[in-house]
Amino acid sequence: MEKAAENVEIAVLGGVGFNSYREFESQPVHTPYGGITTYFTTIRRKRVAVIPRHAGENHIPPHRINYRANIWAVHAIGAKRIISTNSVGSMRGHPVGSFVVLGDFIDFTRNRPSTFYDDKTVHVDLSEPYCPEIRTALRCALEKKGLSYTEGIYACTEGPRFETRAEIRMMSQFADVVGMTGVPEVILAKELSLCYASLAIVTNQACGLTTQKLTADEVTEVVGKAQDSIFEIISDTVENLKEARSCRCRFAKEGACL
Repeated sequence: MEKAAENVEIAVLGGVGFNSYREFESQPVHTPYGGITTYFTTIRRKRVAVIPRHAGENHIPPHRINYRANIWAVHAIGAKRIISTNSVGSMRGHPVGSFVVLGDFIDFTRNRPSTFYDDKTVHVDLSEPYCPEIRTALRCALEKKGLSYTEGIYACTEGPRFETRAEIRMMSQFADVVGMTGVPEVILAKELSLCYASLAIVTNQACGLTTQKLTADEVTEVVGKAQDSIFEIISDTVENLKEARSCRCRFAKEGACL
């Protein structure tokens, strides 16, 4: 296992809100699934690791992200909590630029490795997939800033294409927002008994809910405008989290192995 870097307490996955992360201290982390580069900084007197999902020579598309390496790296450097940032499309008419604190998910991905355990059976408990302590801290940070947010269910699709009208009509029966990067991260975090929660930002209305063509440009534009707000939300969340975990996330794998 990689040596822990200066008592890192929390990892941020996604990098949204950290547009200057390349200026942070960087460290390569070697995992059984490949190497990644992790960036370290201090937020409100706590050491935080930032792992950009799409970082690479070219922008890594969602279906090609090495999710297992990213989550294993968090575990390897000794962090116990993960705050994920995700761009999502709304299937419930949420205003563009508003936030969603995720409470559950539905997995529509097809080709992504979603477990660390290929050689034995591990039925990890996902009755509470997102850490309640981090979710509470996220809600408090949003309310402190007076920012609009809701709570909801996340549908994760394979990508990299946008969804069809028919797919959105189907998924909207079960979920509130749709994205391409939140799964299998949340599952893999549970398998390592890590705390994981997601701050989702609505970047567009899902296909069929508007007459306009969906484009990647609008996603980038909304995320760019929200960078400062996201950084402040995450900073307040980091500050408000107690050092000791009292949630059930740390027991997620108990009784799961056959």
